[in-house]
Amino acid sequence: MDVRQLEYFLAIVDRGGFHRAASALYVSQPSLSQAVRALERDLGAELFHRVGRRAVLTEAGRALIEPARAAVRSLGTARASVAAVRELREGRLDVASMPSQAVEPLTTLIRAFSGRYPGVTVAVKAVFTARDVIDAVRTGAVELGLLASAEPVPDREVTAHPLGEQRFVLVVPPGGPFAGRDSVACEELTGQRLIVGQPGTGMRAYVDALRDRGVDFTVAAETEHRVSLLPLVLAGVGLAVVTESWRETARHTGARVLDIEPATALHVALVSRRGGLSPAAAAFWSVAGEWERAEGAGRP
Repeated sequence: MDVRQLEYFLAIVDRGGFHRAASALYVSQPSLSQAVRALERDLGAELFHRVGRRAVLTEAGRALIEPARAAVRSLGTARASVAAVRELREGRLDVASMPSQAVEPLTTLIRAFSGRYPGVTVAVKAVFTARDVIDAVRTGAVELGLLASAEPVPDREVTAHPLGEQRFVLVVPPGGPFAGRDSVACEELTGQRLIVGQPGTGMRAYVDALRDRGVDFTVAAETEHRVSLLPLVLAGVGLAVVTESWRETARHTGARVLDIEPATALHVALVSRRGGLSPAAAAFWSVAGEWERAEGAGRP
């Protein structure tokens, strides 16, 4: 068994089949199949059921995923350690982020990080819930994760670095309701048409809690695609309750952003696996700490 075989195995898992994995790896499909068969011989078990062109994981295959990721990550850490000697002039850092936090603070963090280490690629994986972020970090699919949750992140499964809070705001189209206002009471959302996220997200949990309190609104649209929020608002489909990470972007499109009273916020945190970080991850962690200290100094 070698790391290359494990990388091939994970590529098939992540891409959903041999053909897509071979294309992503720039190898021939026969070469990929041969490497997987050699891995299966070494392990003494089939990893995939081959059904036509489909590759379905066996129970042994599912059991291999997490250790394989850990082994590949360890090799990546070793390679990154060598790159650290070269002052991080090259390398890759995998980060999982929830959609709203990918707007901010991730944009600012990547800008600061890339300014110092322009040769290191930051690869952002899109996930939708805090649980998804924690699982991606815990299993080694990524090194770092950026999430927001109603409660502070416990340190039972991952190491967390708090990055402040993001309150909920209301995005309204030009000429929409609440003209000339900077804020709106949550009860005033009664009778409004709202654009909401899918169940399991902080944004959805917040509006569901409003409904439980008697705020009777209509769900105009439910979307997993955060990029569709502002176009839907601007098209007059409805109003959107989002975190304030969207504030500047929304204003630049011409939408109005109102604070929702009373203020309710999500806790934002950068998380990592317990144990050592690769040099790139450690550098990004340091950048996040500097950003949070600067933000904290500017808060009242």
